Amino acid sequence: MDQREFREYIDWLRAGGYTVLHDITGSDPDLITPEGSAIDTWRDDYPYDNRLDREAYEAEKYSLQVELIKFQDWTRETGTRHIVVFEGRDAAGKGGTIKRFSEHLNPRYARIVALPKPNRRERGQWFLQRYIEHFPTAGEIVLFDRSWYNRAGVEPVMGFCSPDDYQRFMREAPALEEMLIESGTSLTKFYLAVTRNEQRTRFAIRQLDPVRRWKLSPMDVASLGKWDEYTAAAERMFEQTDTELAPWTWINANDKKRGRLNAMRAFLDKFDYTDKDPSVVFAPDELLVKRGRDTLRTLAP
Repeated sequence: MDQREFREYIDWLRAGGYTVLHDITGSDPDLITPEGSAIDTWRDDYPYDNRLDREAYEAEKYSLQVELIKFQDWTRETGTRHIVVFEGRDAAGKGGTIKRFSEHLNPRYARIVALPKPNRRERGQWFLQRYIEHFPTAGEIVLFDRSWYNRAGVEPVMGFCSPDDYQRFMREAPALEEMLIESGTSLTKFYLAVTRNEQRTRFAIRQLDPVRRWKLSPMDVASLGKWDEYTAAAERMFEQTDTELAPWTWINANDKKRGRLNAMRAFLDKFDYTDKDPSVVFAPDELLVKRGRDTLRTLAP
């Protein structure tokens, strides 16, 4: 589906009486048909028959957020440093997952970094330079809402960098991450995935829902016809930057609630922090969470 086809699709939805329905919390809306049923594209290639219900989700989320607070206290006490990178498909839920990670943390010691496109000065710098200045100090957690991996995905697919720039980045990123980790900073790299039809549904919700329209950027719409190109870019990224020191964690996020919980659990499971509760923190769901390089499949070049 390209930009023109998407606009026609939105016009068809409006003319047909499709609406957006919010749940009681005002989040995670559904696209509703004129007959009153929810569009269920989340079912595509999904291993569960039902999405996680709100009550179970809220209980698990609360328990995991308590663990995140324990983790932050331990981070401050030990003076450790932590970076969490959130990448993935457009509309896969990166922002929502980051919100649940951070909403009860002390903002003095936990920062979200979401950089805009580089300005003129930054375009003249070494590409990785503007990201490095946001790396954490002792006792701090930094969450990157997209990251230096823009150069592995958006930029080559949309033609914003040269092939030489791209190849240089793919050599430099693993080297930088090795130095970062060996210096004592932990690095967690998440890639949130959704299916093509589910992405289209979420884009439609953003277009039809006035309070979410800002989430649908011109770049999102421009990328609609480049699904296969983004798939190939992600696979090359996993092949070249999923290392033993800094692996990628791939999460099926067709069900946003399960995706968020599994991201929090996968992160916390890596660390032996004080008072860790093993009844809450354990290995994430292996049906939904995989190592990046284990998701590779062959695509035509």
